[in-house]
Amino acid sequence: MTTPLAAKIAREYGTPCAVIDMDRVERNIARVQVACDTAGVANRPHIKTHKSPLLAQMQVAAGAKGITCQKLGEAEVMAEAGIDDILISYNLIGEEKMARLAALQAKANMTVAADNSTVIAGLPQAAAASGRTLNVVVECDTGRKRAGVETPAEAIALAREIASSKGLQFAGFMLYPTETGWAEAQKFFDEALAGVRAHGLDAAMVSTGGSPNLKNLGKLKGATEHRPGTYIYNDRMQVAAGVAEWDDCALNIYSTVVSRAGPDRGILDAGSKTLTSDPGGGLDGYGLILEHPEARIARFAEEHGFLDLTRSNTRPNVGDVVRIVPNHVCVVVNMMDEVVMVRGEEIIGTLPVAARGKLR
Repeated sequence: MTTPLAAKIAREYGTPCAVIDMDRVERNIARVQVACDTAGVANRPHIKTHKSPLLAQMQVAAGAKGITCQKLGEAEVMAEAGIDDILISYNLIGEEKMARLAALQAKANMTVAADNSTVIAGLPQAAAASGRTLNVVVECDTGRKRAGVETPAEAIALAREIASSKGLQFAGFMLYPTETGWAEAQKFFDEALAGVRAHGLDAAMVSTGGSPNLKNLGKLKGATEHRPGTYIYNDRMQVAAGVAEWDDCALNIYSTVVSRAGPDRGILDAGSKTLTSDPGGGLDGYGLILEHPEARIARFAEEHGFLDLTRSNTRPNVGDVVRIVPNHVCVVVNMMDEVVMVRGEEIIGTLPVAARGKLR
């Protein structure tokens, strides 16, 4: 069954189409800001989810201290929009990136992360070119085995290296604990903090991360801020993590059923180029169809979503427009040039995904 709003969106914009409910967006922004305020940590939302200066400005207006970007390209878009407190939570390497970082540092208050000496060695070039001291945090691996130093001793050594580098200032630590690893993260942080203090340094900025960790907000003693991103839209992963409900999921993909070649199968016009092939940490299928929650989006071609209807009590018809909650909304948004904004049953306009494709 196609809702009146879905029919209107299909008629005016076509499908597949990314649609955001601005009432839910605003509610999500307010809810997490209150949670950060209550926990006594600043909110530094990660804009990789929405990639929109307008939404970043809404987050700052609601009380966020600043923003987090993963890549220089994202930060450039946000700084151009007037946002002036930006953390780039990623190792930056190479002369081209140092020149761009210097230009950013000239117009915004920048902090960057580093987890090795090669990165640190290049950063004074950006500081010198900008004529301003550059803040640098040490990224610490506290269980995810992604980026970050693995021991407090390494963190202390890098902090000292930053502090002794011309034009750089050691600003603190950046952590992304696993959802169940906060006791271990506390032990790591306490040892690293004691070590830098023994050398006359301090950690003014202690940044924890992740929307799945909103249930752990404030658990790290000494944390000064948190970096949630996905919360503004939410998705199946956040619901599975227990930090969101279905009513908190502000972005849906509207997709048309274009084929029902068999009683137990069907085809959507949203394939891997829309919903992406991200399994969402082991979720069953590639999105939740709100009108047919027992149906599975079982697999993809580029423009085909393969429906498995064997467990579904209701079956869509060809031409039905359905709403899908993605597994991982961040990668889905990066596939879109724009999203359609709605309030209730009213379409209120489109929003460019301004930092789409800014991968370097």
